[in-house]
Amino acid sequence: MAEKIVFTESAEETAAVFGSLDYNLRFLERAFGVRISDRGRWDEGCAIAVKGEEEQVEKAIRALEHLRDRVRGGEEISEQKLIYVTTSLQRGEEEQLAMMSVGKDCLCLTVKGKPIKAKTAGQKEYAERIRKNTVVLGIGPAGTGKTFLAVAMAVTALRSGQVSRLILTRPAVEAGEKLGYLPGDLQNKIDPYLRPLYDALFEMLGPENYQKQMEKGTIEIAPLAYMRGRTLDDSFIILDEAQNTTPEQMKMFLTRLGNNSKAVITGDITQTDLPRGQKSGLVEAVKVLEGIEDIAIHRFTDRDVVRHRLVQQIILAYEQYAKKQIKEDQKKYSLKRKIKD
Repeated sequence: MAEKIVFTESAEETAAVFGSLDYNLRFLERAFGVRISDRGRWDEGCAIAVKGEEEQVEKAIRALEHLRDRVRGGEEISEQKLIYVTTSLQRGEEEQLAMMSVGKDCLCLTVKGKPIKAKTAGQKEYAERIRKNTVVLGIGPAGTGKTFLAVAMAVTALRSGQVSRLILTRPAVEAGEKLGYLPGDLQNKIDPYLRPLYDALFEMLGPENYQKQMEKGTIEIAPLAYMRGRTLDDSFIILDEAQNTTPEQMKMFLTRLGNNSKAVITGDITQTDLPRGQKSGLVEAVKVLEGIEDIAIHRFTDRDVVRHRLVQQIILAYEQYAKKQIKEDQKKYSLKRKIKD
């Protein structure tokens, strides 16, 4: 049996690391099979003792140190973060945690002054690729922050003067619901499609500032069809829900890029709302653009999900179900071929 100690520096830091009713400590105990206890106050901080098998104690110590560092960086410890930290250590992916420890840079400040930071190694790599490349394709499941982080990077670029306007667009494809008969003018009809983009901008700019920027033409949110025939100079352009573009629409969008502009294309190829048999422009773009200099393709995984912990489990459940269906279809096909032969 081994025992090691981690120190905190203040009562506030200790409370944040421990979690409500010591939930975080109990979570780590179950994850690593160790015993964690409070060894008393130490210059207003606390000495946290971890006891158990040496290898598991070492992992638990690293987890506590990482959580402590995140607290010192002004972050809250959610259950999703606990899961991310523990699974990374259990899988031996310590380099990912090291990346997060080093990467304390703020991507953007919300209107309330809250810093927006990458929450996973995958998100940090995504942000770096946006910084370094002119075109970035962010592909992955729901809840990985594809759109939100892209908007944060866009707002930062606008505030710093790197670009003079933001253009956010998405294809107006219904997710199983017909919105064409809703009352109102064209703007009223397309607003439901663009709501996620509004929400992200409201959080970072505030409704009033957002409205001012819209009136000045600094920010433009419009359906993808409105991009045809334009050349977008000095702009940060985000194409959201790109899995719902056709190959022709995707090519049209990519060729709108002008001087001193940057484009981020986001989508989830497992949630296409196109008519059955219609090829996705995002899927084709990944194949066509792979390997071109200054174009980066970033693939998120279920590990990057930052919504409720159940979202990650739901995504994995659907992936396992899809694999099972493919195997069953292959068996049926093989059986039919044998009967036919």
